[in-house]
Amino acid sequence: MNDGDGHPRLWRFGVFEVDLRRAELRKQGLKVKLHGQPFEILAMLLERPGEPVTREEIREKLWPEETFVDFEHSINTAVNRLREALGDDAERPRYIETLPRRGYRFLGPVEAVAPAPSPEVSVTAAAPPSREAPAPGKTGVSAKRRNWWRLAMAGVGLVAVVAALFALNVAGLRDRLLTAVGARRGPPLPKIESIAVLPLVNLSGDAEQEYFADGMTEELITNLGKISALRVISRTSVMHYKGTKKPLPEIARELNVDAIVEGTVRRSGNRVRVTANLLDANADRHLWAESYERDLGDVLTLQSALAQAVAREIKVAISPAESSRLAAVRSVKPEAYELYLKGRYHYYKWNPDDFRKALDYFQKAIEADPDWAPAYAGVATTCGWLWIAGALRPQEALPRFSAALKTALAIDDADPEVRYALAASAFYYRWDWEEADREFQRALALDPNLVEARFEYGWFLVSMGRFSAAVGEAQRAVERDPLSVSANLALGDVYFWAHQDDQAIAQLRRTAELEPDDYRAHEFLTGMYQQKQMYAEALAELQKVVALHGAPPEKLAGLQHAYQQSGPQGYWMWQLSDAKRRSAPYEIALDYARLGDAGRAVAWLERAYQQHDWHMIQLKTLRAWEPVRSDPRFQNLLRRMNFPP
Repeated sequence: MNDGDGHPRLWRFGVFEVDLRRAELRKQGLKVKLHGQPFEILAMLLERPGEPVTREEIREKLWPEETFVDFEHSINTAVNRLREALGDDAERPRYIETLPRRGYRFLGPVEAVAPAPSPEVSVTAAAPPSREAPAPGKTGVSAKRRNWWRLAMAGVGLVAVVAALFALNVAGLRDRLLTAVGARRGPPLPKIESIAVLPLVNLSGDAEQEYFADGMTEELITNLGKISALRVISRTSVMHYKGTKKPLPEIARELNVDAIVEGTVRRSGNRVRVTANLLDANADRHLWAESYERDLGDVLTLQSALAQAVAREIKVAISPAESSRLAAVRSVKPEAYELYLKGRYHYYKWNPDDFRKALDYFQKAIEADPDWAPAYAGVATTCGWLWIAGALRPQEALPRFSAALKTALAIDDADPEVRYALAASAFYYRWDWEEADREFQRALALDPNLVEARFEYGWFLVSMGRFSAAVGEAQRAVERDPLSVSANLALGDVYFWAHQDDQAIAQLRRTAELEPDDYRAHEFLTGMYQQKQMYAEALAELQKVVALHGAPPEKLAGLQHAYQQSGPQGYWMWQLSDAKRRSAPYEIALDYARLGDAGRAVAWLERAYQQHDWHMIQLKTLRAWEPVRSDPRFQNLLRRMNFPP
């Protein structure tokens, strides 16, 4: 039964039948009360089974002229009435699935029911019956044979026509027939080489559980990231879309991905249920959906199973080693996992106060489950960042870093986060360049999408003078985390170290636009302008740092005054005085170098060397050292640090 446009007017799914012409819903032949807007929404869903129908489409269809309707409430009410009529459950849907932030999708097979062939209609036009009487002795056999022959020839012609249409796939006939008989499952699957996991929506009804939903999102990203053939957008970038109502194709364009995973997570006590949907991002086409439910202690198994299912559906190649790593999961004590997720939640806020909170949660996770490596890796990397940020004294940070790393390696030396922590230790702390290079590569082999390790590797390479390789790694980090301030900062800084100044400044200006309240891009720009002796521009960027970071305004005022009074000499003399006030040997040495005093510069560098200041990794390639680079004492220091020639 079709309408005038060729659209089916009678649909069947499960025990239900929908007659669009009569606007009736029937269950096992009995009419079910459903009319008005709920019925119209059902009709829209049935016309596109398995595909998203957005709330905006519903609004335009049902209330095209209205301006004073509470559309959100009206749509919710209509869908609830529809679910009641179908006996459906929003939490465990059989028919109507909610797509958070977007709309709805009809699940399950839908059959377009055709009416029985009309007796008045024949396949071919038969010849008119003969009016002649049969010859004597005949019983009409010849006439019957002639009619049979005509019908046979007509049938052969029809088969030939259908075969031609099938071969040419006219109007998609071949695809539709193959799909109908199960030889093909819908349109061909697009080639998928990149994917983004949008933040899973928290359905727990408790805002305090947001950290849990975010953590589950990160775990899924991490598992998919272990597949080298798949570029996976990192956590920082996808979190920009938390709560967004942007259309999926737009998000896909912004992240430059082929597919998107979206879904929900519901936690009830120690039970966790995750529902995931895989979509062809560019065509906004549903590819696959599944739900998983486990105890909290087995949630890592759930995440692994989900990642493997996604990989199977998109037919991405997984090496035997990657398959083994995905399958090699262990249970974790629920309280430890929950504490770990809270730690990661604060870790990714990238500021000293939240690093301290993260460190506390990671330590508590260790106490809850002393045999779980990720919590130790969290302690190690967090202590490292607190040390580098100057928020934790090296005497306190480095012993904790080393102890946590040693235990993590003993528990699981194949964990990419653990190998990354080992690389960072060799790079920043122990100055073992060969080990750092080896461990960065090993971490990225275990998880090619571990963005933090990738942009840190870029910094390592540029510190060694391997500029081209450094730029490549930093660019790949941004490809995998395009909205991450940290990854974009690293790329801008690597450009600058590699003497690509214009690219560096342009990159950092773009970075400043990503997060207007983040001061770090302006801080990096200040340093670049200083190095280029563009002091007015440096002071303008420093003013932004002071405004955003809450730095003492007297610092800016003093520096401005010194520059106005004595030019570049006054600028650096003021910086030197400030560095001495803060007892920062490396910065004191750097200021003396800029002032052309090689003797004092090297003397203060010796102090920084004895204190194992992490800034010493910059000694080989930072341009600010050019005024003293030829000094034999400076060259001797480079040799003692074992920098490659």
